[in-house]
Amino acid sequence: MAQQTFAYTALDAAGARRSGVVDAESSDAAIARLAADGRFVLEINASAAGGHQTAEPIGANTKQPTAQDLALFTRRIADLALAGLPLDRVLKVVAQQSESGVLKRICEDALIDVSSGLPVSQALGKYPKYFNSVFTQTLRAGEASGQFGEVAGRLADYQEKDVTRRGQITSALVYPTLLATVALGVITFLMTFVLPRMSGVFKDMGNDLPITTVILMNTSNFMTQNWLVILISLVVIIGGANAWFRTPSGAEARDRFLLNAPLVGPVVTKATISRFARVLGTLIYGGVPILEALEIAGMSANNQVFLKSARLVEEEVRAGRPIADAMEEAGGFPPVLTNMIAVGEETGDLPKMLSRVADSLDFEVDTGMRRLISLVEPVIVLFMGTVVGFVVVSVLLPIYQAQNLVK
Repeated sequence: MAQQTFAYTALDAAGARRSGVVDAESSDAAIARLAADGRFVLEINASAAGGHQTAEPIGANTKQPTAQDLALFTRRIADLALAGLPLDRVLKVVAQQSESGVLKRICEDALIDVSSGLPVSQALGKYPKYFNSVFTQTLRAGEASGQFGEVAGRLADYQEKDVTRRGQITSALVYPTLLATVALGVITFLMTFVLPRMSGVFKDMGNDLPITTVILMNTSNFMTQNWLVILISLVVIIGGANAWFRTPSGAEARDRFLLNAPLVGPVVTKATISRFARVLGTLIYGGVPILEALEIAGMSANNQVFLKSARLVEEEVRAGRPIADAMEEAGGFPPVLTNMIAVGEETGDLPKMLSRVADSLDFEVDTGMRRLISLVEPVIVLFMGTVVGFVVVSVLLPIYQAQNLVK
């Protein structure tokens, strides 16, 4: 008879209530197996999802956890594990504390798997949408090294810094985005609502209109007569660009442009390298093999150009070269990173050196972002003022000429 998977609730030898899954030919055989392990079965049911199968997808309509929720989730796991709680109890407490319904359900499902003997990293790895390879591989290394709590704490530090950085970028972009939106709205209103109502006045003036007024009126007429075509074209262009950016060549072209763009390029480059260094340090601290750590850190940088350089480094290190030498030859890595890695390799404290580099680069990114935002704001104001000024001059100039003719 083929074996089935049964989910059970039972009391262990100490009288504690336990949940888990067990494989057996029938429910009676499952109860007998649990009894042999010293467990008194309270409830047992055939389960369609065994401990080693893919987890059921979370409903699309369920509110998805934010990056902040995931960082808090990891921090709670780390704190409870460091306090000495068993990992099954850690998951139980975290499920009770979780404000996110999705994370609560994941914890409850993972608790069943962990109670049946599955590692926490593998139980949570069934949900790659929420727990990426950095998360699962780091926890797996922590489990293997017996430093689960310390490694989870380091992982929580990384997630919290990432959340902080995203919040800083979002806050910095709020005002320029609002300013740009207002500017675009004002210009569109002038071109499509105000100017068309003045076109009759300008037609009565004949063909002696200033060139600026002619350009302005032709532009306004084109926008009002072809607004649907313009709108559809914008949708097609934006949709096509997004589809192209999802392809390898498109993603590489986009990332290369961002790295080489004036003003923005240095900030993006430092932010990318900072993320790479922090992830690499976290993985190495957790005990992940260096080649695997380089691969995961390269993917986590979210930049196809940088990923190519990281893969070159991985190939050189696999051939036996030191990491710092491989990075110098691959290119794309700043001297501050390669020198600190060289020191880390010599002293045997590579994670600490990588963390210092990431902190230093984060400071430079913050400074660069503030300078960039302080430059963008006046540029937007100047652009809006120039356009509005051009409209006003183009409208008033023919009126002024008409007054002179009357005199």
